[in-house]
Amino acid sequence: MTTPRPTTPTAWEELVTTALLGTDRRIPRRVHTGSPGQSRPPGPTSGPAALLDEAAVHTVRRRAGLRPAPLAAALPEPAPHDPRPEPPGAACRRLASLLADRTTPGAAAGGRRGSAPDLTELLPQWLAVARAHGYRAPAPLLPALLDAARARTDLRPAALAFAGPLGLWLARLNPDWRFALRGTPGADPLTGSDSAKDVRQLWQEGLFAERVALLTAVRTRDPAEGLTLLISTWPTERAEDRLMFLDSLRTGLSDTDESFLEQALADRSRNVRATAAELLSALPRSAFAARMAERSASCVGPDRTGGTGAAIAVEAPHECDAGMQRDGVVPAPPPGRGARAWWLGQLVEATPLAAWSGRFGGRSAEEIVALDVADDWRDELHAAWCRATVRQRDAEWARALLGSPAAPLATGPGTSSLAERSRLLSVLPGGERAAWVAGFVSAHGLSDAFQLLGTCAVPWAAPLGRAVVDALDIARDAGSYPWSFSGVMGLAERCLDPAEAERLEVLTGRSDDPEDAAPGAGDYWAEAFQRLVATLRLRALMRAELTPGSALGPQP
Repeated sequence: MTTPRPTTPTAWEELVTTALLGTDRRIPRRVHTGSPGQSRPPGPTSGPAALLDEAAVHTVRRRAGLRPAPLAAALPEPAPHDPRPEPPGAACRRLASLLADRTTPGAAAGGRRGSAPDLTELLPQWLAVARAHGYRAPAPLLPALLDAARARTDLRPAALAFAGPLGLWLARLNPDWRFALRGTPGADPLTGSDSAKDVRQLWQEGLFAERVALLTAVRTRDPAEGLTLLISTWPTERAEDRLMFLDSLRTGLSDTDESFLEQALADRSRNVRATAAELLSALPRSAFAARMAERSASCVGPDRTGGTGAAIAVEAPHECDAGMQRDGVVPAPPPGRGARAWWLGQLVEATPLAAWSGRFGGRSAEEIVALDVADDWRDELHAAWCRATVRQRDAEWARALLGSPAAPLATGPGTSSLAERSRLLSVLPGGERAAWVAGFVSAHGLSDAFQLLGTCAVPWAAPLGRAVVDALDIARDAGSYPWSFSGVMGLAERCLDPAEAERLEVLTGRSDDPEDAAPGAGDYWAEAFQRLVATLRLRALMRAELTPGSALGPQP
């Protein structure tokens, strides 16, 4: 029996050293590979050819050789069963193509994306529809799905929920997928462990991410039980952990939490105190809200100086006393901000909005916002009201501060900040929000609308979709740079109703460039609209493939 000599690391290192020094300075050592007494096949004995010959022999040994393990490794536990059905064949093939695409299809030189849909942007939508139908991930595609979730954190909640227990089982076998074991976003940590003992054990022994998810889940099921859980370990938690746990109380926040939040106002961490104050300000019947309302009333009220019309007078605080600081008012303003304006803003944003109607003679939110504000305090006061509106989720005040979408940006009755308008829009119902943004786009175009469009539900309502497409068409006819609208065009590809594809077909042709248009703008616009229509049609096809009872989907 032939017993090959083991290739030692030393032999390989000698070859590497010889290659570095050169064969004219060092002769490679030949290794005998046959049986005892058997001569080696003829070959070069010196020079580069001998070195390459020896390297080939060692390479084969390194690849083929395997030392027996002293003990066989234990087999993994069987994969858990997932009762959800797999998507139909057409949908599985579609998912495979979406996972295989790692670049933008149709991309051309010069940064042009071409007219083909960007498949990477369609993967989140495919996963959302598949989850809505209750499908599980096809087993052969799980590795590619976990690789995609590893590369894109935005995919992880949907991808891991779609992967289910089999995905977690695989993640335990591959270190590259260990991110899936740090708590599955969107998963209910109470599943399969509803007993109080299991909940208590996970709360005391779990990883930080698991504990945050657990507290949120318990708060969703029983807010009082979640508060009890948090109180049980609160004194021993680290400051950064206390902050995250306290933030979880937003779920199911009620007057029952007031006593605990009042105690948190004395926490040694400034961030914890600030979060406790923010949560208390969202409880309009709390003692904290009453204290803030009293302070604000001494600073903001009707102007009684005898002017010709109703107005608001503002007298900002002259100091930040100990009581204010205990209630979360930060005394030191940020750079470039006046101290008195800084204190005033914190008081007003923590005051219940309902208090202002009584302060101003029963006026509505819209009437109060329309009042003149003396001494250039208008922007400061309205910005604080905006923060209070978002915190207290008050739709009436949101409408008042937003004003008409057609009003000029700088002279409207409410706020002119697009960031503040985006936050205010989040307070309104979805249909009303889309209608307001549609009116804004129709009146002002798309230059300032990108941030506002991101607040609207997908797919966009028909009026909003038409307003966006009309604005894009107007921008093309005006000779605008198409690259300036690439962000909005990308949003349209993801958010327009796929039923709009047929109506948009007329826009896919190349139009003549205006005289002052950028060179090649017409080609870019044509490609952009072609890509938009192709993407909408592909989205419609994806939905059909996943829909039960459709010609392409599973039959009942």
